[in-house]
Amino acid sequence: MALRLGAILFGAALFLALPTVSDQGIVFLAGLVVIEAIFALSWNLLFGFTGLASFGHAAFFAIGAYLTGYGLKAGLGVPFLGLIAASGLLGALVAALTGLVLLRRTTGIHLAIFTLALAEVLRIVIGYSTLLGREDGLASIPKPTLELGFATIPLTSGTAYYYFMCVAGLVIGAVLWVVCHGPYGRLLVSIRQDPQRVAFLGVNVGRKRLQAFILSGAVAAIAGALYAPWAQIVTPESAHWIHSTQPMLASLLGGAHSFWGPVVGTVLFSIINYLTRNLVGLSELVIGATLLIIVLAAPSGVIGLVRTAQQSWSRRRKSGAGPDGDEGGSVRS
Repeated sequence: MALRLGAILFGAALFLALPTVSDQGIVFLAGLVVIEAIFALSWNLLFGFTGLASFGHAAFFAIGAYLTGYGLKAGLGVPFLGLIAASGLLGALVAALTGLVLLRRTTGIHLAIFTLALAEVLRIVIGYSTLLGREDGLASIPKPTLELGFATIPLTSGTAYYYFMCVAGLVIGAVLWVVCHGPYGRLLVSIRQDPQRVAFLGVNVGRKRLQAFILSGAVAAIAGALYAPWAQIVTPESAHWIHSTQPMLASLLGGAHSFWGPVVGTVLFSIINYLTRNLVGLSELVIGATLLIIVLAAPSGVIGLVRTAQQSWSRRRKSGAGPDGDEGGSVRS
């Protein structure tokens, strides 16, 4: 536990220190990592904890990105936190409507395909919408000003908005951690493992799955809301199925059944992508092969591989201890 907390604090400190030691390009990529990590956490709430797969999760991301991007670009006068909240509510509403229709009739691969189809329909609709810029999307989205009532904090500089995203990511991550490690999260894991037995105990499995779907859609939309001012452009590609694969790959790479797995996977995926950026024509092949090797070598993800190594090392220490529990010194369990 102490090692895990230390790693989290070290990672947070590293991200917070980046603007002082790196150029703007690296800081921009780090901001994208924060956003994609939130997006991956939202997807893994469905897959890793509830056992539901969504292949069109980018639709919720696009909903939040377009709502916030349009609100800032059009100058509607809505506070930035209000736009983020509205994005989360709209994402939750769309997820509720989608879940009410789909979760009563299908799960598994059928649910995944239906969500993929719905996301592609949304992408096509956005592409034909003049209000949303058609295929060109919304460009020149201004960075916002944070109004707290008692204070006004300008986020117009890249560094200021980057720190805002880091704080928002920590808050969202903490809230999701509490949800996933509380009674509700344990219930979702039980539903993933054996829904029939949970239903036999009197739990409304369909309702719990719908609640997880709604929460996941809301968080994905909030990730999109944070993305719009950072990239300052939103296009229909944000709802593309390729974007939906990013949280899947990140979760599988880091460890889908671990809460922090998607975060670790997002960081590693971004590092691999950055290191292979100059391999023109071969970048996708190298990334795909690397991910395939890692996933095959570690089916439980990188975090699962680390846990296995720790357990193996602990067993070796215990097996090498003398009859009195020491081997050239004391060993504490």
